[in-house]
Amino acid sequence: MQFGIFTVGDVTTDPTTGRTPDDTERVRNMLTIAQHADQAGLDVFATGEHHNPPFVPSSPTTMLGYLAGTTTNIILSTATTLITTNDPVRLAEEYAMLQVISDGRMDLMMGRGNTGPVYPWFGQDIRQGIPLAIENYALLRRLWEEDVVDWQGKFRTPLQGFTSTPRPLDGVPPFVWHGSIRSPEIAEQAAYYGDGFLHNAIFWPLEHAAQMVNFYRERYEHYGHGQADQAIVGLGGQVFMNKNSQDAVREFRPYFDNAPVYGHGPALEDFARDTPLTVGSPQQVIDRYGKFRDQVGHYQRQMFLMDHAGLPLKTVLEQIDILATEVVPVLRAEAESARPAHVPADPPSHASRVAAARAAGTVHEQVVAEDTFTGLRAEDSLSS
Repeated sequence: MQFGIFTVGDVTTDPTTGRTPDDTERVRNMLTIAQHADQAGLDVFATGEHHNPPFVPSSPTTMLGYLAGTTTNIILSTATTLITTNDPVRLAEEYAMLQVISDGRMDLMMGRGNTGPVYPWFGQDIRQGIPLAIENYALLRRLWEEDVVDWQGKFRTPLQGFTSTPRPLDGVPPFVWHGSIRSPEIAEQAAYYGDGFLHNAIFWPLEHAAQMVNFYRERYEHYGHGQADQAIVGLGGQVFMNKNSQDAVREFRPYFDNAPVYGHGPALEDFARDTPLTVGSPQQVIDRYGKFRDQVGHYQRQMFLMDHAGLPLKTVLEQIDILATEVVPVLRAEAESARPAHVPADPPSHASRVAAARAAGTVHEQVVAEDTFTGLRAEDSLSS
C-alpha cells in the first residue's frame, strides 16, 4: 500500500503570527515539502491545480518536472489535473513529457476541480462539466495510444493526422486516477477504462466515500477488468499529530478555525467526527485510518493533506516525519497482513504496466511520423 501527501497550495496567513507568505515563498516551500517527503520515505507527492488566489499551483507539470530531477524515489502525481478546462492535446504532451523526464516515476489524477469560475476563465461552460470530462479524456487516451489521430468532437476543433509528442515512455501511457467526491459518472468512467478511482473525502463522511468506491468497484468488475475487490482505489485524508492528543488539538485549532476552505464553519470536534480529519496522537491516526478498510475494502493509496491553513514550514516537515516514522510503517504492515493474495498491494507502476503490455503484445512501438504538410521527416533534412 502506498502512502503520500498532497497539497492544495493555499497561501494563508498564519493565525498565530499574522504572517502571510508571498507566492514565491509558498511555491518554494511546496518544493521543500515534496523533497522532504521523498527523503522521509513516503511513496507519493501530489499537487493540486488551481488558477485563482489564494492558491498557487497553476502549473503542475512545471513543479513536478523540477521535482523529478531533485527527488529519488517518490512518485510524482497530481491531486487534480483539470480534464475539463485543459486542452487534452496539451495534457497529452505535458504529461508524456513528465513521464519521460521522471523515467516513469509519475501518474496523475483527472478531476473537474472545485472552483466554478475556472470554466469561463478557460472558455468552457460549467454546465457541460461531465460531458467535457468524458470527451476530453477519451481524446487524451487516443493521443497517448495512437501514433496518428483523426478526431472530431463537440468541444474542440477537429484533429487531422495529429501526432502528440513526445510519445509515452516505452510505448505505455501514464497510469491515470479519476477523482470525484459526488459524481457517479466519473466513477463509471474510471471503471470503464480500468483506471484508478480516488475519493478525496476530506470534507465528507467515510460512509459517503464507501458508497462511491463500492459503486466504482461494481462497475470495474462489470467491465471485465477483474473482481470488484481488485479495483484500484485511493482515499484522501487529513491529520495533525502530537505525542499528546490534547497538545495536538490546542496547536491545530487556530489553523483550523481560520482555514480558507472550512474555517469559520463547523467546530473542529464536529468536523473531525464527521470527516477523516484526525487531530491527536499518532496512535489515534493509526487506529482511525486502519479501520477504513472495513468500509471501503483493501485499497492501494492513502493521501494526506498536511501543509494547509497557514501551517509554518517547520511544522509541516515535523508532521511528515511523524507520519513517515510512527504511522505509515504500522498502517502499511496492517494493510499487508489483511490483504487477500489476489488483491493488488499497490497501484500499477510504470514497470508493471510495461511488462503487462509486452506480455499482451500491446506495446505501441514508436514510429517516426511524417510532417502532415510536407510529407517529410525531420531526419530527411540531415541527408540533404
